[in-house]
Amino acid sequence: MAWWQSAVVYQIYPRSFADSDADGIGDLGGIAARLDYLAELGVDVLWLSPIYPSPQDDNGYDISDYRDIDPTFGTLTDFDALLAAVHERGMKLVMDLVVNHTSDEHPWFVESRSSRDNPKRDWYWWRDEPTNWRSFFSGPTWDLDDATGQYYLHLFSRKQPDLNWENPEVRQAVYSMMRWWLDRGVDGFRMDVINMLSKDPALPDGPGGDGSPYYLCGPRIHEFLQELHREVVAGRDGQLLTVGEMPGVTLENAKLFTDPARGEVDMVFQFEHVQLDQGSSKWDVRPLRLTDLKRSFGRWQSGLAERGWNSLYWNNHDQPRVVSRFGDGSPEAAKMLGTVLHMHRGTPYVYQGEELGMTNYPFTSIDEIRDIETLGHYAEAGPASFEAVRAMGRDNARTPMQWDASAHAGFTTGTPWLSVNPNHTEINAEAQRRDPDSVFHHYRRLIELRHDEPAVAHGDFTMLAPQDERLYAFTRRYEGTELLVLANFSGEPLEVDFPDDAEPGDQPGAPPQASGIKLADAAPADVAMEATQMRRYHEVWVEKNGGRTLLGLSGIPATRFRGVVRFLEEFAGGGDADMARYADEHSLSEQRYFNLLCMMFGHDPRSYSWVLDKGLLPEARAARCQNESDKIFKAWGALLSPHFSPSFRLARQLAQ
Repeated sequence: MAWWQSAVVYQIYPRSFADSDADGIGDLGGIAARLDYLAELGVDVLWLSPIYPSPQDDNGYDISDYRDIDPTFGTLTDFDALLAAVHERGMKLVMDLVVNHTSDEHPWFVESRSSRDNPKRDWYWWRDEPTNWRSFFSGPTWDLDDATGQYYLHLFSRKQPDLNWENPEVRQAVYSMMRWWLDRGVDGFRMDVINMLSKDPALPDGPGGDGSPYYLCGPRIHEFLQELHREVVAGRDGQLLTVGEMPGVTLENAKLFTDPARGEVDMVFQFEHVQLDQGSSKWDVRPLRLTDLKRSFGRWQSGLAERGWNSLYWNNHDQPRVVSRFGDGSPEAAKMLGTVLHMHRGTPYVYQGEELGMTNYPFTSIDEIRDIETLGHYAEAGPASFEAVRAMGRDNARTPMQWDASAHAGFTTGTPWLSVNPNHTEINAEAQRRDPDSVFHHYRRLIELRHDEPAVAHGDFTMLAPQDERLYAFTRRYEGTELLVLANFSGEPLEVDFPDDAEPGDQPGAPPQASGIKLADAAPADVAMEATQMRRYHEVWVEKNGGRTLLGLSGIPATRFRGVVRFLEEFAGGGDADMARYADEHSLSEQRYFNLLCMMFGHDPRSYSWVLDKGLLPEARAARCQNESDKIFKAWGALLSPHFSPSFRLARQLAQ
């Protein structure tokens, strides 16, 4: 298995991560100062959005020099020091690579536009007459160069001219640059819109101005990526990570791109699941149908099960915050969404602040927006589009990282380049690191679980209750271990039945509350949950070595908790709300009884003193049980990590 199959990647948008020199813009020094935070979170790879010299027309995705660092962020010396510090902490660093286009200020384009007969003229796409293609950033994809009287192609901003990959000199220049960075010590590349490199050389008009049939996964794309792999990656494959961002990629094409035998890329970013709440464009916002999300995720999980690999993401620098988009902005929703994503098969990507549950910004005016794409759309669509801008604009993801409750959230002592979300006084890293029940620590445990439990990284995937519009449920199985994941997307109490005779996903005619889920075909009746109410928002169960227990649990009302307790077979063989009476009636051993108590406390350190105060066990026996339980909990690691719900308060109520 490749190392990145059990890894977690953390994306840093440097401009908004941490500012070390008080100019209001994040930089390499700010990243270096926060590496211990990232190490504590447990991520394996840092992906840096572009830090190369750039006019910053598209916040660095318009590169004017591929072999240097923009002075806004630091120097090559600063970068080398950062890279060494990352490696010292056992993490890897991946660079963002943008080679579909450059800046119009890159020396290559400066030469190309200088005359029609310049040797670099055909390093870019030039035509006497434009086609009807529309740009991703609004307006046409062709701009007239007055000096030479021809138009150049730019799928994005007019300051981002597209490179002509049909020219072998272009390709060799790119490969040389990539090798230069790898020789410097970087650990791979995230490749921006990489499936747009190959274009139909005829560049014909597209239906309704849509040129995508002629530049998405074009005729030579597999040839180009295989050549890139041979020229750059071959011989270093086992150490590197290569991921291609591929808008519009199909599952069938993704199988080809990520098949190790073909030598193209390790994984792709596909966009299907982040377009499910959109109509004709990203600005045509529709409610998400959970069944659509399950259908999409399930198809990609099964489609890449035998060949290829999934990347898993909710957020990045181009997407609004998922906790606001698919949730209600609450910490419970953030935990639920994190659990769902990280328990799938694939490599999860965490975008900065996602691990805190950072939300969309409450924009009130277009004057607060800085993003070129959003401003271009607003200029065309007018004020009526502002609600869509608030919901889907990219600046939602780009507000400064919320480190603490101080002015500007600890991001800078200067004036931030983009306003800090006012909720930073409640949502910030400092507070969450102190709170064991925070979103931060939930993500930390999810990452730890992926590292420690092979079923998370390598288990097969079975979708359950595919027609349920409120419940997202699936199982993962690997070498005798089975995980059951339940997530309530509704935000309302949800009753889930677990009939013994139901097959996964087989629920014709079942009422909404009866989802027909069964943990395993052989699940004995005495440990099957009859019913439980899920409020907010998730549960994860594990079956291991013949026993079942709970990985994580949020907000189950006390009146329904007995069904959950019955599932803790490995520790107590069943249960009742009155645990002490139940233990006495069923002659549970002191150790199993104490383990049950600890389980219900989430192994809260207060449990020991509470047991003594209640007189549930003599002090000597309780101390012995405490020591043994410590061993058990350490052995289970993340599966029984500290402080997951239910809380100490709820457990105390149940046991009284």
